[in-house]
Amino acid sequence: MKSNANENPSATGSLSAIIQKEGKGSRRTWIIVVIAVLAAVVAAIIWYRSSVQKRAAAEEPPFITETLRRGDLALDITATGNLEPTNEVTVGSELSGTVLEVYVDTNDRVTKGQPLLKLDTTKLSQQTESSRASLASAQATLAQNEATLKEAQATLARQQELQRVSNGRIPSRADMDTAIAAADRAAANVLAAKASIAQSQAQLDINETDLSKAIIKSPIDGIILTRSIEPGQTVAASFTAPELFVIAENLEHMKLKVTIAEADIGRVAAGQKASFTVDAWPNRTYTASVTKVAYGSAVTNNVVTYETELEVNNNDLSLRPGMTATADISVAEAKNVFLVPVAAFRFDPSTLAPQGSGKQSKSFVQSIMPGPPRRQSARPAANGDASEKAANGTARIHILKDGHPQPVTVKVGISDSRHTEVSGEALADGMQIITNAR
Repeated sequence: MKSNANENPSATGSLSAIIQKEGKGSRRTWIIVVIAVLAAVVAAIIWYRSSVQKRAAAEEPPFITETLRRGDLALDITATGNLEPTNEVTVGSELSGTVLEVYVDTNDRVTKGQPLLKLDTTKLSQQTESSRASLASAQATLAQNEATLKEAQATLARQQELQRVSNGRIPSRADMDTAIAAADRAAANVLAAKASIAQSQAQLDINETDLSKAIIKSPIDGIILTRSIEPGQTVAASFTAPELFVIAENLEHMKLKVTIAEADIGRVAAGQKASFTVDAWPNRTYTASVTKVAYGSAVTNNVVTYETELEVNNNDLSLRPGMTATADISVAEAKNVFLVPVAAFRFDPSTLAPQGSGKQSKSFVQSIMPGPPRRQSARPAANGDASEKAANGTARIHILKDGHPQPVTVKVGISDSRHTEVSGEALADGMQIITNAR
């Protein structure tokens, strides 16, 4: 047996080659089977996707529509500004001096005529007493001059009588002139004394007025917003009165000053209603009304703006001067009108591609990836949207009738950038307004 095996080695090698050859054939067969299965799966996916697209295309209408309905529409203009008191008074001092007492503090309510501050009046009191003394001296001088005048007038009268009874012989002409001059000087001294009295009285009045101004009083009823002085400080009033207090009158009623751009100012008028919010109360909306629209303009960041005042009710004092507010001013309102989406004005069937055109070749991966059916959207129409309406205020929209778009001319009203007010005899509730194509 051993010798036979050794004698025939080629038989063993041939058997191993046959086995290896049969193994390679099995693997090749399995690869072919897997490829065939994958091809069948891909074909099934492509067929399924194609059938879904055909069913979707058959079921979906060719246009996107929205039902025409009635509703309310409001056009608002947004502006920002700051809250201010209706009347704000800055209290200063005409006098210079040292502050002796301060009677009020911030947030205190004050009434008209209530003392706020007192200056040291020692020097003013002394000046007032000096003026009174000067007045008394002038009055005494007047009395003395009046007595001198009477004496001079009496002397002149005797000289005149003597001249009459002596037929002009006595007194002499020189004595007569001296008597007349003495009487005139006495009369002039009386006038000078009266002028000195008037001057002394005026100076006394000035000192008394300054003395009264040493106690600074509130000019209005209101609330102290700021206080800029403390006892012991020196008030220096030179060319301008120093600011001591700022008083706001009646914070229950305030005003909101906002700036309106020149593009919107033509719509704003006194009496319009508005609402606004402040950062301090983000969840609360306040109401206001327009009271004044300024004609004067200002340029802010190269934009021409106009200042507008709104009246604000602040009974609960939740609003404070200086707060920044964002206001929405209602400049136009329409109730129970037909509303059309702005997109309806941009739809134009003439820009749609013919059916079957515009198809693009797809790669193998794109063809096997599932996805929604592609939609054909329309380019912007030549007639434009509501903001590009014709000069006569009309525009064109399209309604879906018997499966086809039909143009309708409508009159355009106000728009809030989402819906536009339209009117026309051809409009009726429930119409399908075309906004786009699929």
